[in-house]
Amino acid sequence: MPTPAALFAMILFSLIGLAAIRYGRRLMAWEPITIGVALLVYPYFVDRTWLLYGLGAALCLSLYVFRPSR
Repeated sequence: MPTPAALFAMILFSLIGLAAIRYGRRLMAWEPITIGVALLVYPYFVDRTWLLYGLGAALCLSLYVFRPSR
């Protein structure tokens, strides 16, 4: 059973991933779609809370860095 902090991280980063996928589909850009899928999937494979937050923050930062130009 995950801790409340880990459960919160899973929900938070999964919602951000879902929003990134929808944003990428609207713009027809593969970068946000790929990062969004990674945000949705990685919590299933990571069991450490600090690693959940660290990877989630890194993936969210990559959403900003690799944002599509308009």
